[in-house]
Amino acid sequence: MEYGRAAGGVAWPDMDRIEQHPDDIAALRRAFALLESPSIVAKLTNIVGKPLESALDRLPDSAGRRVHSAVQGALSKSVRVALGSLRDTPNTTASTRSHTLISAASGAAGGFFGFAGLLVELPVTTTIMLRSIADIARSEGFSLQDPTVAQDCVAVFALGGPRRDDDASETGYYATRAMLNEVLKQTAAALTAGAAASAGQQGISTVAAGKAGAWLAKMIEAVASRFGVVVTHKFAAQLMPVIGAASGATVNALFIQHYQDMARGHFVIRRLEQVYGAEAVHAAYAALSRTSEVKATRRLDAPA
Repeated sequence: MEYGRAAGGVAWPDMDRIEQHPDDIAALRRAFALLESPSIVAKLTNIVGKPLESALDRLPDSAGRRVHSAVQGALSKSVRVALGSLRDTPNTTASTRSHTLISAASGAAGGFFGFAGLLVELPVTTTIMLRSIADIARSEGFSLQDPTVAQDCVAVFALGGPRRDDDASETGYYATRAMLNEVLKQTAAALTAGAAASAGQQGISTVAAGKAGAWLAKMIEAVASRFGVVVTHKFAAQLMPVIGAASGATVNALFIQHYQDMARGHFVIRRLEQVYGAEAVHAAYAALSRTSEVKATRRLDAPA
């Protein structure tokens, strides 16, 4: 089951290909560049340097478990607040700069009270980022009244971008989407089975009415495991002594800008899928990936 739906999407004839529309193919190339950019962990390492790994080792033994629990709670509490604070006005220009400034201010004192202080800061930062992601979704023509848009917004936190040491089959944009869609399929199957076990048609209707909430909860659970790893790295960076520009404000600004980029790329893809179909956009994206791989190989093979 695919998630997300653009407001007012128009289905064009099958013969109309994305390659025939320069503006849309340019948008796809931009989305590809954003979604296939280095991961947020790689960006943090570029700022802080190798000491980041040492900072990770110094975190409390229970840090991973506490962060995962905190991330899942923060996402659950933040999504409704974030989307509910925006007017449902599709195609409104996103205010990415203001959200970045607010997030930076939130992170400025994030590490002042140590690990516990960062756990307190996490829901605030998560809400700001979710609001910015929803703002970007709205700017791409999506209606915030559509319950599946909330799932799309949460899904953005699973899009950390590929890492050099990762298995591409697990970290690619479409592979991540396939994983999340499989979660939704399994949830739908479980809900259907539960409805069948209930008393007749009334049970099925009850499940249908609440399925959006159940799918969102499962989406949050699936995303939290990935996002929690990234947040752990973020906390480690913020707990380090300030190195040059690597302050809490800088880390938070880098963090939200990364997920703003992921959101922009993701919702551009979703918008194009409403026009050309999911398979056509996926094929065009794969073609860009192959072209990128060929160019990278040529650079490696070029004489020094």
